[in-house]
Amino acid sequence: MKIAIGSLVCILFSVCPPHGIAAEIHQGPPPGPAGQAQKTVVFVASDFRNGGVMGAYRGFEEAARKLGWRLVLEDGQGQKRIQAALLSKSVSTEIHGLVFGGFDPHDFSAVVSAAKARGIALVGWHADKSSGQTNNLFSNISTRPADVAGMAVEFVLRDAAARGRPVGVVIFNDAQYAVANAKTEAMKKGIAACGHNRGCQVLSIENVPISDVKSLMPAAVARLNSKYGNAWTYTLAVNDAYFDEISFPLMALRRTDVANISAGDGSAKAMSRIAAGVSLQVATIAEPLRLQGYQLADELNRAFAGAPASGFQSRPVLVTTDRMKAGDGYEDAATREAIVAYQEIWKKK
Repeated sequence: MKIAIGSLVCILFSVCPPHGIAAEIHQGPPPGPAGQAQKTVVFVASDFRNGGVMGAYRGFEEAARKLGWRLVLEDGQGQKRIQAALLSKSVSTEIHGLVFGGFDPHDFSAVVSAAKARGIALVGWHADKSSGQTNNLFSNISTRPADVAGMAVEFVLRDAAARGRPVGVVIFNDAQYAVANAKTEAMKKGIAACGHNRGCQVLSIENVPISDVKSLMPAAVARLNSKYGNAWTYTLAVNDAYFDEISFPLMALRRTDVANISAGDGSAKAMSRIAAGVSLQVATIAEPLRLQGYQLADELNRAFAGAPASGFQSRPVLVTTDRMKAGDGYEDAATREAIVAYQEIWKKK
């Protein structure tokens, strides 16, 4: 199975060195205003069970302490009704900033309008399919979905080429999130571009809400295995939470041959099982969550100071067992340098 993998990913996802994402992060965050102290910010998480959201929050919490902010954390529990109530409560209080942690403000237009009317700065983490400024947000912090999807597809193609086996992929998505849909569509196109004549096909796209993974995954695995059998060789998913629950159902069916790769976000659980090297999850395309928490804080700080958004773009990291055993995790030198740079920017007089 001969595949021009690097060229394929470059063409499909526009991730082509030396002008791609790796170059951007090494530039570091641009200069910005000094820290704006004594601010109150609410972080509404889509769901505390989402490891990516909570990882970004922990980075944000660390940054907020350094800036001297008061921080309130709320749990949206994966339900729009609860998220709407928390947002409404938050904007009715005396706050300076609001973070949409992992869900799209498009569904809450009345709250967004009320917040803007009160001068509350709005930022988001994975709150839109695009990073940077949006119609609703001063800035949305995310790696580019196409970058993440491209890395996941590239890993699958390389792994299949090394093993000499076909690429039969099931993709797990949560269709209520714009970022998840963008990743899923990009992964679908990437696998399809490999071609049936090379043994590549997307067998199924499964819409399973992240909040319901624990209850729905066993039946989904049984159904997929019954329908596709050994043609199912890889699983891609938009979040590590799917692989928190997939191993036992697969092992019960003696399907230890299915390799699982997450296109985000690099949860603590995923890191642990990948590091152990005995899990059916063989890789995750990790968000630099701690850095992204600092990005959230910096964009809010810029908004508070009346400065423009930074436009800084973080990059994802492919995390495998080899990388974890080497002690690298998902924080490379450039990530750590960027965090230090933010602290220096905020300290200036």
